[in-house]
Amino acid sequence: MLTCLLAALGLTTTCGKQNYKTTDVHGFAELIADTNVVVLDVRTAAEFAEGHIQGAVLIDQGKSDFMQKAEATLPKDKTIAIYCRSGRRSANAAGRLADAGYRCVSLKGGIIAWQEK
Repeated sequence: MLTCLLAALGLTTTCGKQNYKTTDVHGFAELIADTNVVVLDVRTAAEFAEGHIQGAVLIDQGKSDFMQKAEATLPKDKTIAIYCRSGRRSANAAGRLADAGYRCVSLKGGIIAWQEK
């Protein structure tokens, strides 16, 4: 029930069904070492400017044109490794992108966890 409520509010993907993968910092580091993976930062431009993972593409998932920019920028034949500050926005973005046909992996704990390791 709670999952469905969150989905209705756009805070998660589908009721009880996750259509993307999540991984910890170690798994994310291994994943983004692959040149066939696109690293996507879904935070704001100001957050990105404070520090980001090298080579990351910035598309703010909070903006109304997020999906339009993502579809114009991201290749569907590559895995999209997504992160944000704490993991909440990247999970939302991963669900939305996966619904559109992308293979997505979200970083658990976001860049906070990344920087701690």
